[in-house]
Amino acid sequence: MLRFEYTEHLYALGLLPVLLLFFWLAWRSRQRAIRRFGESALMERLMPEVSRYKHYLKFGLLLLALALLAIGWANPQYGARLAKYKRKSVDVFIAFDVSQSMLAQDVSPSRLARASRFAQSLVEGLSSERLGLILFAGSAFVQSPITQDFNSIILSLRSANPDMIPNQGTAIADAIGLAEQSFEENNKSHKALIIITDGENHDEDAVSRAGEARENGMLIFTVGVGTEAGSFIPVVENGRETYKRDNTGNPVMSRLNEKTLRQVAEAGDGAYFNLSVGSNRVLEALKARIGEMEKRELEQRVFSEYNSYFQWFVGLAILILLIEFLVSYRRNRQAGNKQLSGL
Repeated sequence: MLRFEYTEHLYALGLLPVLLLFFWLAWRSRQRAIRRFGESALMERLMPEVSRYKHYLKFGLLLLALALLAIGWANPQYGARLAKYKRKSVDVFIAFDVSQSMLAQDVSPSRLARASRFAQSLVEGLSSERLGLILFAGSAFVQSPITQDFNSIILSLRSANPDMIPNQGTAIADAIGLAEQSFEENNKSHKALIIITDGENHDEDAVSRAGEARENGMLIFTVGVGTEAGSFIPVVENGRETYKRDNTGNPVMSRLNEKTLRQVAEAGDGAYFNLSVGSNRVLEALKARIGEMEKRELEQRVFSEYNSYFQWFVGLAILILLIEFLVSYRRNRQAGNKQLSGL
């Protein structure tokens, strides 16, 4: 199938009619100037070596060369062959906490914003792996299955917020269980889960569920966001910003639960990281641990490749420009001699 890689460059062909009009106007102006000196027959005798047609020839060659350059600039391609490749990678799910406690502002600008920026950097840092995204609060759901379309994951992280899940809480066990179910069945030991959360309102089954997941071949890493000192949870009620309150009407204090996150990571044979030490340090540590995991070879993937042919058009345009440069405005000697002998 023929296509152009940069179709917008074909608009340059629109300049050709403009140049043609300019040439026609310039030619008419030249003819009028010559006629002011005398009749056409007399002027041809006074300029016997000037060719009548080479102006058209040279301009035609110039237009053709410009057209070829414009086509070459758009890079014509043709899908002429198929390519196959193999790659090795680890499948990694990122479980991202979108519970209301992530709105706490004990880290600037908020836990959710800080975690989102880190998660986006993590996706870019693990570009050699296959990634998926799970969002969780009181329940969990797969936002993106395992894929190499990292842009969709980054867009999902940018828009993640507590309104996406109506039932609140921090169901880490649900996120672990959903990740296990969402990995490919034939992937027994080349998989990992990275949980980004404050650990607030965790369910009691999280640690035991992490141990079971490890027995099934999944490593679990936890990344804590927030502080142990904690902060109130800002919410908007009736158009007014206030703090989330418990049943007694007191503001709810949310704190980072490092103890649980460490236990979950230990049960999952992974590691716990706190974002307060610096996003870059945590990112490098996670990349190193994921990089140490045994990679699995993916099945062959077949895709169409397009061969580019811009060089043919550019080369031909250069050749035509060279010919145009070598063609003079003088009449051929033989044609000139024939004309003179007939006078």
